[in-house]
Amino acid sequence: MIIRVNSPVTLNLTQSYYQSDHDSTQIIDSPSHFDHTSLRGFRTLKDIYENTKELLLAEDEPKNYKEASSDQKWIKAMKAELDSINRNNTWELTTLPRGHKAQLKMDFEEVFTPVVRMEAIRLLLAIAATNKWEVHHLDVKFAFLHGDLKEEVYVTQPEGFIKRQDNGKVYRLIKALYGLRQAPRAWNIKLDNTLKSLDFKKCALEQAIYTKTSKDSTLLIGVYVDDLIITGTPKKEIDKFKAQMEEKFKMSDLGLLAYYLGIEVTQTNGDISIKQSAYASKILKEAGMLDCNETLIPMDLGTRLTKINEGTMVNSTKYRSLIGCLRYLLHTRPDLSYSVGLLSRFMQEPREQHMKAIRQVLRYVKGTKDYGITYKHNEGNKIHGFSDSSYGVNTQEGKGTTGIIFYYGESPISWSTQKQATVALSSCESEFIAATAAATQALWLKRLLSKLTHSKEEKVTIMVDNKSAIALMKNPVFHGRSKHIDTKYHFIRECVEKEDIQVEFVSGEYQKADILTKALPKIKFLTMRQLIGLKDLRQSDCD
Repeated sequence: MIIRVNSPVTLNLTQSYYQSDHDSTQIIDSPSHFDHTSLRGFRTLKDIYENTKELLLAEDEPKNYKEASSDQKWIKAMKAELDSINRNNTWELTTLPRGHKAQLKMDFEEVFTPVVRMEAIRLLLAIAATNKWEVHHLDVKFAFLHGDLKEEVYVTQPEGFIKRQDNGKVYRLIKALYGLRQAPRAWNIKLDNTLKSLDFKKCALEQAIYTKTSKDSTLLIGVYVDDLIITGTPKKEIDKFKAQMEEKFKMSDLGLLAYYLGIEVTQTNGDISIKQSAYASKILKEAGMLDCNETLIPMDLGTRLTKINEGTMVNSTKYRSLIGCLRYLLHTRPDLSYSVGLLSRFMQEPREQHMKAIRQVLRYVKGTKDYGITYKHNEGNKIHGFSDSSYGVNTQEGKGTTGIIFYYGESPISWSTQKQATVALSSCESEFIAATAAATQALWLKRLLSKLTHSKEEKVTIMVDNKSAIALMKNPVFHGRSKHIDTKYHFIRECVEKEDIQVEFVSGEYQKADILTKALPKIKFLTMRQLIGLKDLRQSDCD
């Protein structure tokens, strides 16, 4: 089946008839050839396709209609998909207008769909835990078939399903169809209008979060394409929302959130834990390291990786795939942030030394698959952060590495490791640059928290372990020590002066961002891992 809207680019949609919407919507952070599709918690395949369980579990899927047509099971699956398209009034049979061709043309505008950021999801979970709210999970079935199209799109009748009496006619699409680049955006517009009609307001700071607040109730919704997580109080308002959505779309009510975008979620007595054990096992299986020996740290102290032209080249596709998979694992694993961030710098021409370092990271993952984060209901509701940098460690350019981690209460909600864009002339300057990056994130987090909880914005404290850098941040006057620093990094001075943030000193022993900036000795790494709030959730479950 071919679609067109103006130019000679074609799109074959044969496979879309037996793929679910989750198969056709890949997680952006992940390599395209590795399956990161969520296990979907308590959802069964029967919820999606009544009679196609064997097909969806099959590893050898047909590549085209000719291969699929030899198996009655696939024929049945394609018929089921076409039936859902027809029931949804997705298209109408018509004669192709003169001057049009049934091919794809690029006359559409936006094709992306906003999705909630992972740090916003973690903040939602932390807020829910603080208030002892339940978090529920909804999934829209055949989501992309609900979107309305603005463009004029014609598609040929699918191969094997051409109506004899209407041979030569084409379908004019009324709603979006799988395979259309407009489909995600069309669906998002449809969902946005629906939520607004139910009196939800879109968060100005996070386009995929919606809020609804009254005197007696609060509801928060996070949207990731067709997956909706909802939390708030009272419970009857959540049930009411579910009923309203089921009136408008065919929904799967998955109950309490248990599995979301590859993240396993456990809700116990108000506390909410997140980990990626199953996803970590998938990575190890993909790498052929399920039976590898474990190691206590992801990178040895003193490891120096460089971009050299010597040494044996390794398969760059495999290297990039592993890096992509590990980067997705960072959503619940700040302890891997530095090692994975460093290894990400060598994807263009990876050598054996780089692949060896990845294998050590994977050995560490093997021994820590069940590590994750728990958001507790009794840890407070303030945001504070830690900022640190390494001065010229493990880089050929002499640039430092910035490490930032923010907490809601006592559990981490946002973290990052980045190579600094500018060469610093001292550790003071390097810390100054890192703190400026932390200040921008602090402003976004405190404003987002204010919008979600309808509370007053509060000053965020950032902990820094360099007294000279703190003195530089608190001094609003330019002087010889800072005149050569890029103007944009002086933003933090303005934040301190306006009292949006405050900077305080913390000794290196308690600098939680230290683990994000460099490889640490074994004992210190294990101590810092515990200090940042990461723990073995398998042991917690047993307790």
